[in-house]
Amino acid sequence: MNLKNRNFVRGLFLMAIALLFGVVARNYSIGELSRSGPGLFPLMVSSFLFVIGLLTVVRSHFVAPVPLDYNVKNIALILLSLAGFAVISEHLNMILAIVFLVFCSTFAGTSYSVVRNIKIALGLIAVAYAFKNFLGLSLPLF
Repeated sequence: MNLKNRNFVRGLFLMAIALLFGVVARNYSIGELSRSGPGLFPLMVSSFLFVIGLLTVVRSHFVAPVPLDYNVKNIALILLSLAGFAVISEHLNMILAIVFLVFCSTFAGTSYSVVRNIKIALGLIAVAYAFKNFLGLSLPLF
C-alpha cells in the first residue's frame, strides 16, 4: 500500500466517502425500482462512486505514481470558503454566499481570474435559482 501516490489515496478517499454515504443510505427504505424509496438514489450514487474509487485504486498500480503533496494554506482557504458560505447563507442570503465561496476558494488555485470567477458565480446562482423555482427547494436566495 503506497500512501504517497496521489491516485491511490484519491481512490481510497472516494471509496471511504462512498461507504459512509452508502451505509447511511441503508438506514432509509430502498423500495423497488418501480417504486423507489428515499434511500435508493443515495445508495446508487454511492455505489457508482465506490466503483470509480475502486477503479482509481486499481489504475494507480498500472500508471506512473504521482507524488502526494498538500498545501496547508490551500486546505485552510477551502475550509474558510465552506464555513463562510454556511454562515453567509444562514445570516444574509445565498447569492452573497455563493459569490464569497467562489472568490475565496479560487485563491487556493494556481491562477486567479476575476472574469472567470464572475462566470462561475453566475452559473452557480443560476443553478440555485433553478433548484428553488423548478424543484421547489427552500433556498434563501434573497
